[in-house]
Amino acid sequence: MNDLCFFVSDLHGKVSKYEKLLLQIAAVSPRAVFFGGDLLPGTAIFGAGKTDPYPDFVNDYLGKQMALLREKMGASFPLVFIIPGNDDPRMEEASFLKHEKAGLWHYIHNKAFNLDGFTVYGYANVPPTPFMLKDWERYDVSRFVDPGCVHPTEGFRTVKPEEDVEFATIREDLNKLAGDKNLDRSVFLFHSPPYQTYLDRAALDGVMIDHVPADVHVGSIAIKEFIEQRQPLLTLHGHIHESASITGYWKQQMGNTWALSAAGNAPGLSLVRFNLRDPGNAERCIL
Repeated sequence: MNDLCFFVSDLHGKVSKYEKLLLQIAAVSPRAVFFGGDLLPGTAIFGAGKTDPYPDFVNDYLGKQMALLREKMGASFPLVFIIPGNDDPRMEEASFLKHEKAGLWHYIHNKAFNLDGFTVYGYANVPPTPFMLKDWERYDVSRFVDPGCVHPTEGFRTVKPEEDVEFATIREDLNKLAGDKNLDRSVFLFHSPPYQTYLDRAALDGVMIDHVPADVHVGSIAIKEFIEQRQPLLTLHGHIHESASITGYWKQQMGNTWALSAAGNAPGLSLVRFNLRDPGNAERCIL
């Protein structure tokens, strides 16, 4: 069995990047492909994925292309795991679920799935940002919000939340998702990176907000605590495009956990390749 896995994130509807990814999948036949959120065009936040020439990106492009690839690859078509990101409107969730039902992928936000004896968990929410779309935002560990950021209870949502977002936190969500399970053989597909690491460094040097210096680290405290305390085998992250360019690192070891980021600010596709049985030797290339 091929143990190679692919990880991509923050494609933002760029067809050129998807085309490169699809070619790589067809050529290499990885065991699994992980999509770490922010998959739709930026215009999606104003019109449910509307973009020319694909007015409905999930159905008109991504679903169709993955279905064609599955038909071409047959039994070698990989398992596909998908979560949304903070730029992906939740009103698109129905389309993701429709294609999951058709067997194209596993939509795993707040879910778990067995992969060859490893457990894959998905979690899309990020801490509060300065952006107004709040479908995939949560308070982190408390109701504190960094200067310049907008509370999750403000902004706008494309779908009315089922839970009380005023008191929900990422910390509580992760504790509920993982429970008391042993995570030695687990993979967590996150959109947010952990706080104060190589993976969450934003280009905010010298920025002042209401006379207060902006924190250049914008990841999740809850996710960092979770990794340090629970020590999953592998965590996958995106969200902060420029972090690797600033720090020079796209992966970091935290105890027994390897944390990898596929977010990038290069014009090409940032593709991470890894083996679940040896995640420390993951490789990242720009195509």
